[in-house]
Amino acid sequence: MFDDLMALPVQKLPLALVTGLLVLPLLTPGTAQAQKRIPKLPGYDQCPLGYVNDLKQHCNSFIYYEVTPTAGKPCPSGWMNIGAGYCKKKTLGIF
Repeated sequence: MFDDLMALPVQKLPLALVTGLLVLPLLTPGTAQAQKRIPKLPGYDQCPLGYVNDLKQHCNSFIYYEVTPTAGKPCPSGWMNIGAGYCKKKTLGIF
């Protein structure tokens, strides 16, 4: 029975299709790409909640967050303070 399965032809996707599927997300422009990496604001050494310090001048996240600098003021309605001088837009009314 195992030999019968091995005799079936193996179908492979063409190399161009596989390459296209892997490269397409990198070529898609959008604001989501911009806010996965944010600059550290003056006066802050650490990154906001949800971001990882790259030990340089930026913070990186694997998840897209819509963030905005606080400019020393409280976050507007519908936004929450995530520290390091940034507010994050709440999704689904919670986090």
